[in-house]
Amino acid sequence: MNTMTLWDISPWGFAALACAALLVGFSKTAVSGANTVSLAIFAAVLPARASTGILLPVLITGDVLAVLTYRRHAHWPTLWRLFPAVGAGVVLGTLFLVWADDGIVRTSIGAILLLMTAVTLWRRRRADQAGEPETETTPAARARARSYGVLGGFTTMVANAGGPVMSMYLLSAGFRKLGFLGTSAFFFLIVNVAKVPFSAGLGLIDGRSLLLDAALALFVVPGAFLGKWAVHHIDQRLFERLVIVATVVGALQLLLR
Repeated sequence: MNTMTLWDISPWGFAALACAALLVGFSKTAVSGANTVSLAIFAAVLPARASTGILLPVLITGDVLAVLTYRRHAHWPTLWRLFPAVGAGVVLGTLFLVWADDGIVRTSIGAILLLMTAVTLWRRRRADQAGEPETETTPAARARARSYGVLGGFTTMVANAGGPVMSMYLLSAGFRKLGFLGTSAFFFLIVNVAKVPFSAGLGLIDGRSLLLDAALALFVVPGAFLGKWAVHHIDQRLFERLVIVATVVGALQLLLR
């Protein structure tokens, strides 16, 4: 499969990708899940299948910066509980990508974005209404965690869109801000690095795509520093509303192309 190179993209297209990379860095250190907007931008500028592979190293760059920022706040028992189910979801997502062509992948990304937006809205409503966070000690709760893991693995492999699923799970498990950011940072770093061989095997990552990634990674760094500053100052509810609107617009644009 031919991937996009730096010279195949118009200046406006590269500017859009650079903004998306900046938002990746910001989302990794401030508002987890905001990079669904980046996903929509990448899929709009690049071929849908290629966009998932090109975005992956950009996400890993943001994950590394997030781990360096919040490494002391990760909760490893939660991570070990999730990884087996996530691995199964990644395998299912890989099989889907083997079968799906570019049009199906683009439509799937749009549908997944709308689904993740609905999940995020439902999670926010539950968080507002719940007096106490849910616990993970009952068989039903553990089954729910496995379900989130499989869905998160599938969506992150197919569309790099596992953030809202994991956000809902971590918030329902009662994580506070720093614990949430630290746990999700390690989670996505490990999962995204594990996805690299799958993406390379599918032809979604090669030397030319990595050249574009190297250029875009330069924009992730200032985004991460901006997020580290903003996490203590940002009006998160307003920002989440803007993210939801932008995500819906991006999803509809993909579905209607």
